Amino acid sequence: MKIPKNHKPKHDFPAIVLDLSINGLGIIRSLKRKGIMVYAYDVLSKYKKGRTLYAECGPCPHPIYEEDKLLDHLIKKGGNLKRKAVLFAGSDDYVFFISKFRDQLAEYFLFIMPDHSLIQSVLDKRQTYNLALKHNIPTPKTFFIENPDQLENIVEGLVFPCILKPAFSADYRKRMNKKAIIIESASQLRTLYPFYAQFGELMIQEFIPGDDHCVYEIATLFNKQMDLIGLFSSQKLQQYPPIFGSGVLVLSKKNEELVKMGVSFFKTLNFVGLAHAEYKMDPRDGTLKFIEINARTTVSNSLSYASGIDFSYLYYLMATGQNPPKELNQKEGGKWVHLVRNFLGFLENRKKGSMNFGKWIKSFTGVKAFASFRLDDPMPFIRGVISDLKYAWKNRR
Repeated sequence: MKIPKNHKPKHDFPAIVLDLSINGLGIIRSLKRKGIMVYAYDVLSKYKKGRTLYAECGPCPHPIYEEDKLLDHLIKKGGNLKRKAVLFAGSDDYVFFISKFRDQLAEYFLFIMPDHSLIQSVLDKRQTYNLALKHNIPTPKTFFIENPDQLENIVEGLVFPCILKPAFSADYRKRMNKKAIIIESASQLRTLYPFYAQFGELMIQEFIPGDDHCVYEIATLFNKQMDLIGLFSSQKLQQYPPIFGSGVLVLSKKNEELVKMGVSFFKTLNFVGLAHAEYKMDPRDGTLKFIEINARTTVSNSLSYASGIDFSYLYYLMATGQNPPKELNQKEGGKWVHLVRNFLGFLENRKKGSMNFGKWIKSFTGVKAFASFRLDDPMPFIRGVISDLKYAWKNRR
């Protein structure tokens, strides 16, 4: 049953957001605008950078390396609240943590997630790839390397360039700060593989040509009856770093083929709660090819909010048993921008000759949402600018 139009939803359940990155910040601001009390936690380094006036913020133990301490931290917090809080995860590490300890956390918090086996599958690239194959979803050709002896057999069947990437991306990126590596030749692969293999299991994947405009995302929210409550699709216009980075300029755009394919896939998987998937259009044959799934909101979730699809609030209402109305018709044409990383990407593209200053300024036409910039809450943006510029300078050095 939907909430009647004249019925005012209750906002007396608090919310706890685990993540103070751009994703978590978008969730926090969405909820706070509705008058919901929000608490937000993250590891110390991210807390220092992302703390916001929109929530009561604090540091917390690491969800992977200090999981027992984090569990104690949350149970203590939950025990001190008058009502159960709705629990949000803004990163894959927190998604896995909540899923793993769901039975203990359910005594103090409200949340909706698919089965733990499915959470494990979408965080393990090997299992994700097998899911796509099982359900006949087009995907880049992929090889998994369990031991160095397999490498030579795999090399014989490769077309270069190809991609070398981790099977478990979250932990690997913390160690190496790389999402993927383009491999131009067999000799380069033989040289680089031993170095990167020491940081975790690797996979070799077909490289899909095409620039950042070829990348599309679909976000959904299904209730426990697998009724679709929220739906949003978007197109990446720019990523940073280019090709394998996160979106820094994203367009609200409904792609009917993507929606049909994505919604069907999520339904088949029984993917309740929040989810989003990424696909890339292969310019060689015009096929949308599946890249990955995440059991959370997208980094650019404030764009879906600006486009009329408020996933964070819909999830809050669903978790508190208030049966939210469906939000399936987005406003198209609006853009979301991560200002600093967009600028850094522009500098790289200008150096390559693929963008000039006028074209870059014109790209801001239609911007409706920002990653972190808000006049009434400026410090996450300011601290982010300093952090991103330091990181860019360090990489350049």
